[in-house]
Amino acid sequence: MPQTLIQTLTPMHGAQEARAIVYALLEDVFGLRKTDVLLGRFEALSEAEKLHFAECARRLSTGEPLQYVVGTAPFGELRFEVTPATLIPRPETLELVEWVVADELVRPSLRLLDIGTGSGCIAISLAKRLPQAKVSAWDISAEALAVARRNAERNGVAVDFKQVDVLNITEAETYDCIVSNPPYICEAEKADMTDSVLLHEPHTALFVPNNAPLRFYRAIAELGMRCLSPGGTLYFEINRAYGAEACNLLRDLGFRDVELRKDFYGNDRMVKAGKEK
Repeated sequence: MPQTLIQTLTPMHGAQEARAIVYALLEDVFGLRKTDVLLGRFEALSEAEKLHFAECARRLSTGEPLQYVVGTAPFGELRFEVTPATLIPRPETLELVEWVVADELVRPSLRLLDIGTGSGCIAISLAKRLPQAKVSAWDISAEALAVARRNAERNGVAVDFKQVDVLNITEAETYDCIVSNPPYICEAEKADMTDSVLLHEPHTALFVPNNAPLRFYRAIAELGMRCLSPGGTLYFEINRAYGAEACNLLRDLGFRDVELRKDFYGNDRMVKAGKEK
């Protein structure tokens, strides 16, 4: 059955990726490593386990992402529950977390806010890596926040989660650091995206109108100018097509030391900006 699933998924993903998906499923859900499969131990699974494998295979064959089928996804050294209410954590986002940790670890105390938290992967990772931080996290989705709260408990950290629409908020507490991976993909970019994303991941966490690609960056940056402490810092994950525009927006709003960084694929992906002391 594993080989049959590999053959089924190959036209959709390619042979190498199809094998990786199937072996990841077998290990994460059934505790079978590749060696176990090659030794025929798949046949030793119970009938209930084989039925569960068949259901997982059916879902994968429709293009549903492995992470939703398994129910969890790795992010750095941690693992997070993911559902169709949350985006699947991406490695580019981990680079943003690493940047924040490298910069903010020196602060003796830190009030940190993650906007658009989704699964909570950014907020929880930062709470884990920055023990001096008091971490808060916002999301517009009650369903996503329920997942994020379970992930905080799962990973043993305290995060203050709140349901907030950042496009409709004027006041907030004071923070030393704001981090956000907001929706930034323009509707016109849908044609270049895979069905596994378009049909399964939450569109409210992905897309912005073609005529307002920076709407969330502007809203969050304007909030930051009001709510960041003097010398506070703002970090964004951005659409690679709008790096210069995002930087110019931040400078126009009065931020200092605006820095654009590329991800490991060579794409403009992260921006850091400071509020005047």
